[in-house]
Amino acid sequence: MRRKLAAGNWKMNGTSAALTEAENLAKSYTSPDIDLLICPPATLLSRLSDALSDSPIATGGQDCHAATSGAHTGDVSAEMLKDSGATYVILGHSERRDTYDEESEDVRAKARTAMENGLTAVVCLGESLAQREANNTLDIIGGQLAGSVPDGATGETLVIAYEPVWAIGTGLVPTLEQIAEVHGFIRERLIRRFGEETGNAIRILYGGSVKASNATEIFSVADVDGALVGGASLKASDFSGIIDALEKA
Repeated sequence: MRRKLAAGNWKMNGTSAALTEAENLAKSYTSPDIDLLICPPATLLSRLSDALSDSPIATGGQDCHAATSGAHTGDVSAEMLKDSGATYVILGHSERRDTYDEESEDVRAKARTAMENGLTAVVCLGESLAQREANNTLDIIGGQLAGSVPDGATGETLVIAYEPVWAIGTGLVPTLEQIAEVHGFIRERLIRRFGEETGNAIRILYGGSVKASNATEIFSVADVDGALVGGASLKASDFSGIIDALEKA
């Protein structure tokens, strides 16, 4: 049985005051039935990891460089994230793929480095609205999945997050049938590549305008093992509704 995961991606949001939100969340979930994760900006990672050290909430980075160290001004390595208390790192988010022109081979190199440094890689996949309307969704997802995930991945080292680009922060959400189709497709591809046991052990999250009001429906879909949540994870009161829905799913 895959343990469900509620992951919060704070993106470029939060200063020291935001630590209180995470601490309040920790007070509400001292022994949750699911895994909880917050990925804050790099400036808060170490302090957040310390603040949550006695709680079941894990922390993660929002990106890492493929190299262990070197002349990469402004970048953060997987080793640095680990040293800051992280156990996860988000990779290949559509905002990185689009704004920074990251290709799947770049994501794959980063994921390999993350895994080598003991981090669980949360690899994001997703199609644009134009690709969805052209009926190319599964081709895009299949290509990103094959290109972004390194060999040797396991249920402990890899999480997949399906985030249709057109649904991120827009309030638009795919139909349950569309979510089911993509998650089922990803599961089938994972089993085909890694075998029945490993393919079924890797968690697949849904992301894209997830909120308390639609979480229960989304979590009812087969092969949706949790959510990667953006804006709704910034406030403990908002994130709690999603967490509660996942615990009940």
